[in-house]
Amino acid sequence: MAVPDFQSMMLPLLMFAGDGREHSIREAIEHLSEYFQLTDEDRREMLARGRQTRLENRVHWTRIYLSKACLLEPVGRARFRITARGQEVLQLNLPSIDIRFLMRYPEFVAFRERQPQQPLEPEEDNSEDEAQTQTPLEMLELSYQNLRQSLAEELLDTVKRCNPKFFETLVVDLLVAMGYGGSRKDAGQAIGRTGDGGIDGIIKEDRLGLDVIYLQAKRWEGAVGAPVVQTFAGSLDAYNARKGVMITTSKFTQAAHDFVNRIQKKIILIDGEQLAQLMIDYGIGVTEVNHYVVKRIDLDYFELEN
Repeated sequence: MAVPDFQSMMLPLLMFAGDGREHSIREAIEHLSEYFQLTDEDRREMLARGRQTRLENRVHWTRIYLSKACLLEPVGRARFRITARGQEVLQLNLPSIDIRFLMRYPEFVAFRERQPQQPLEPEEDNSEDEAQTQTPLEMLELSYQNLRQSLAEELLDTVKRCNPKFFETLVVDLLVAMGYGGSRKDAGQAIGRTGDGGIDGIIKEDRLGLDVIYLQAKRWEGAVGAPVVQTFAGSLDAYNARKGVMITTSKFTQAAHDFVNRIQKKIILIDGEQLAQLMIDYGIGVTEVNHYVVKRIDLDYFELEN
């Protein structure tokens, strides 16, 4: 038989994880191949661009959707396990699981609503009716935004599982890639040097060190409120500093944003979503899979003939 669509894989994948152990994506692919009795030819079938097999693509999206509904949870690089909610779903003895079923969970609804339109399904499954409502460029832009959003969410999940020392290194790598801190060696020595008074590090604003920026970068669990930001702002006075950056893997409350907008000091707040987007923009923790250049006709060139 041909590789089934990714919704048909949802219940079999959840049942596979039902033993409660950690499993890898590679194990899931092998299990589902046997479950659906796929031939070697089915397993080797590639997507149009030839970068990934159709089977890998669909198992990947199946795991993402079940994770967004909190039926599965990531436990490491390309590894996952079932959650208590997932075990409860298995107890229902459902004949199948699809997107409509997952919409009963608020986490999955929020995931869908964060997308520009419908989140990108496996790339070969776009319907003709949907394609007719958009230009090719609009479809390309939508696909890019969907892929980027999914990548940002996975990236942030991974960052949250990193140890504090690695997170510190990640912040240095990002700031250097953005043009701060002078050399990588200088930035690495500056970050985490003080560790008191609400300051986690100091980094050069430019390569010459004409000014410095004071940092606080922590993996807070809950939203960061105004009192935490006020403490950081007060710590800057001890160093006669005017500029600071606070980075968190969570979010800042509106009160925190209102506070930094009222004071004379320049304090930039970077939450988890912004952090992930910056990491994508500056190539930190991500690698390029495909590169496309979209061109249009140069009308100025052809006007030279007239």
